[in-house]
Amino acid sequence: MDIAALLTSAGINIAVCVVLFSFYSVLRKQPSNVNVYFGRRLASQHSRRIDLCLDRFVPSPSWIVKAWETTEDEILAIGGLDAVVFVRMVVFSIRVFSIAAVICTVLVLPVNYHGQERMHKHIPFESLEVFTIENVKEGSKWLWAHCLALYIITFSACTLLYFEYESITKLRLLHIIGSPPNPSHFTILVRSIPWSSEKSYCEMVEQFFSYYHASTYLSHRLIYKSGTVQKIKDDAELVCQVLRAGSLENTCKPCFMQCCYSVPLTNSFKKISDEMDCKHERTGYTDVHLDSRKKECAAAFVFFKSRYAALLAAQILQTSNPMLWVTDVAPEPHDVYWSNICIPYRQLWIRKITTLVASVAFMLVFLIPVTFVQGLTQLEKLQKTFPFLTGMLKKKFVNQVVTGYLPSVILVLFLCAVPPMMMLFSAVEGSISRSGRKKSACCKVLYFTIWNVFFVNVFTGSVISQLSVFSSVTDLPAQLAKAVPAQATFFTTYVLSSGWASLACEVIQIFPLLCNVFRRFLLWFKDDELEGSLSFPYHTEVPRILLFGFLGFTCSILAPLMLPFLLIYFCLAYLVYRNQIINVYVTKYDGGGQYWPIAHNTTVFSLLLAQLIALGVFGLKRSSVASGFTIPLLICTLLFHQYCRQRFLPVFKSNSAQTLIDMDRKDEHCGRMKEIYEQLRSCYNQFSLMPHTLTQAECSNESNHHDDKGSSQSSQDMEKGKEIIQKDRSWPAPRTMSIGSDKAVVGVL
Repeated sequence: MDIAALLTSAGINIAVCVVLFSFYSVLRKQPSNVNVYFGRRLASQHSRRIDLCLDRFVPSPSWIVKAWETTEDEILAIGGLDAVVFVRMVVFSIRVFSIAAVICTVLVLPVNYHGQERMHKHIPFESLEVFTIENVKEGSKWLWAHCLALYIITFSACTLLYFEYESITKLRLLHIIGSPPNPSHFTILVRSIPWSSEKSYCEMVEQFFSYYHASTYLSHRLIYKSGTVQKIKDDAELVCQVLRAGSLENTCKPCFMQCCYSVPLTNSFKKISDEMDCKHERTGYTDVHLDSRKKECAAAFVFFKSRYAALLAAQILQTSNPMLWVTDVAPEPHDVYWSNICIPYRQLWIRKITTLVASVAFMLVFLIPVTFVQGLTQLEKLQKTFPFLTGMLKKKFVNQVVTGYLPSVILVLFLCAVPPMMMLFSAVEGSISRSGRKKSACCKVLYFTIWNVFFVNVFTGSVISQLSVFSSVTDLPAQLAKAVPAQATFFTTYVLSSGWASLACEVIQIFPLLCNVFRRFLLWFKDDELEGSLSFPYHTEVPRILLFGFLGFTCSILAPLMLPFLLIYFCLAYLVYRNQIINVYVTKYDGGGQYWPIAHNTTVFSLLLAQLIALGVFGLKRSSVASGFTIPLLICTLLFHQYCRQRFLPVFKSNSAQTLIDMDRKDEHCGRMKEIYEQLRSCYNQFSLMPHTLTQAECSNESNHHDDKGSSQSSQDMEKGKEIIQKDRSWPAPRTMSIGSDKAVVGVL
């Protein structure tokens, strides 16, 4: 590939970005698109009155100015700590790659360009390999420039990583200390409750924790099976009971007549269930005549009188059998993934193995499109395979598009199927929280993209075409040293196609925009029916940011021509993502900055791999001095990573006893504990269940006797259940802490 092909790819992507950004600046001003581009403001203000410019059809950069002027405190109040951490990832990338771009452009790029004694062509017709380390001859004394640049980049990255890790750790402690009382701090999730033929799960939980945690146990809430499948099963069982009782004609004839004459396509099970609801004066699908024990799960939320007691109960082993009474820290009420709570604990290890095997199989299947993409970058092989394309590929513009733009675009289109698939795998895996499911999907997508975009492209593009197999594992650095510089040009075009264009597609929200047009102008939905909220797709955007950082570190001294394009991407990402956090995405739950350890580990891995590849390159170029100086750099990077793991990572894994005890004493001193206890009983409600089941469970927790399951629900219980739901919707309050007020955690750190 030559410079002209790279410039063709850059020109196409610049044109796409300019067009899409211009369209966005116009579309966001249209009143019909308010729910697409201002979803967060609609959800927070409960109003469709958005400040719109009068020049509705003229592109303007006002959104860029607003995104730039928004402070980090406002980002924290709007998007939570996860949003701040994500923006910090982008800021870290801008800082470190600004340093790398300056160093490599001034120091490394001239050495690469003049590495061989050769006649150079005009710049547009030069091959991109001339600007890589491949152009440096063996035994060159100028390789010290590459080693020095590697040292500067590594020390800059480690220094910035340390200060970011320390700052985000303080923010996490402020997130715990400065926020209103969090019900998850008083709550644990208990799974694998032993089954008893004499007692229900509810009685077993109360008996166990009243005996072994008598001084700290407050109450509990049992978890019931819910969802569409359970509703269908209950309705079917209700019909069977009606048929067996011989009362089908008396109780269901009106509903059958209504189904036959008025709405022929209505589900008869639902009609029968609704008719029985009216007959027995109930409003939910939970039938009082069905055995409620069949709906109980072997799991419950257990509430304690203090945060420290809950933390202690969640971390210790409850019985000598580790497969029974399994405890874990409960997620926040709005973060609970109810579909996975009822999964039997003994199935989790099987599910994890299954998802691992499925993920590996999906990676192997994905080798097919990656190999096809690499075939497009090698025109000679492509012409031999498809001789009828020879004449077309000889055209200059077609040649530049096929080699410089088409491969990365095809790979990006195939990669669009990866995040939904990994989200499905994470759900099957058994995550108990929505943030945990998204974090697990984020790691899977990250591993998948690094493997397929980097390693598979490297090996299928160069190494496999030269060598059939590796002779030994020790040859891996040398083979990477040969392969990565050869594929650096593809990675540069991938940054253009997947980076710049993805930001333009992100800001314009193509899929929500098309859905809005379809629902508004074809289905004639009203404005109040179009309101929808999207949460920030961390499982797709965090891996994308980290992947580009990975490519930047590994190719910085090998192909420094990539760095300016990469720096432009991160600057655009800073503005685009801030705009999306401010206007589009709704924060439904906050993971507490759990994505930063992933970013830290990925960055350190990128540095280590870059140093390992540089070590192989220096060995191939027969530069013993540069190779010798690279080994201490590897050791220092590993020591730095281990220090950060010991110093900061435990804060992200668990809350400290010191912090929780101080919070408990503060609440006791202020007299807020009684209010917190009252709110705890209503925070973990299953909204898929109606007040009958919730009230019944609550009554069983508060007293030692149980109501007769064959009796109908009273209207007082129904009213109480409604009050419970209303209380849950208004608690806890939104977090509005300030980033600047970090004095409270200085002593802790």
